[in-house]
Amino acid sequence: MRVVLAEDLFLLRDGLVRLLEAYGFEIAAAVETGPELSRALAELRPDVAVVDVRLPPTHTDEGLQCALAARRARPGLPVLVLSQHVEQLYARELLADGDGAIGYLLKDRVFDADQFVDAVRRVAAGGTAMDPQVIQQLLARGGPAGDRPLDRLTPREREVLELMAQGRSNAGIAAQLVVTERAVAKHTSNIFGKLGLEVSDDDNRRVLAVLAYLDGGHR
Repeated sequence: MRVVLAEDLFLLRDGLVRLLEAYGFEIAAAVETGPELSRALAELRPDVAVVDVRLPPTHTDEGLQCALAARRARPGLPVLVLSQHVEQLYARELLADGDGAIGYLLKDRVFDADQFVDAVRRVAAGGTAMDPQVIQQLLARGGPAGDRPLDRLTPREREVLELMAQGRSNAGIAAQLVVTERAVAKHTSNIFGKLGLEVSDDDNRRVLAVLAYLDGGHR
């Protein structure tokens, strides 16, 4: 699996290269600026891009914007974005096209090799991988307590929703919560009903629907 990596800090970039190679990935390019990232994505056509949000020369959201431009040129290009802090705007921009194959992780997650590599693989396969802290903030959005559709969910349904929004399948949620897949299916059906979303058995489509709803797309 070929990866284009964009990270301006040398030590982190070198560490990510070594980590990904240790797990069998091929590093097609490891770059440090936005223009380099744009060229690499256009010329090398990797299986997945792992991109720091902030890259030179602007050090704002150049990495994200380069990745989004590459996705417009090549719809469905798998992109995993790394960020120092939770920024809901970044999550919203990633979700905008609804094609899937997206991920948004805090940089702290790279220190958990298994979790990070699982996210890269999930995104490369067309799935969704969202950081739990991003999900927590999205869940907290909305109006006063009691007025939000999310408040209709039971504590267990909220647990299932958080795992669903991270990109986990029913089997993965069942394993995490130590319940049966049948129980998870019932919870997900209840969640979709309470949030007014169309029920879907396609893991990626349902994750995108939930995330779009949580990020205000239902308004």
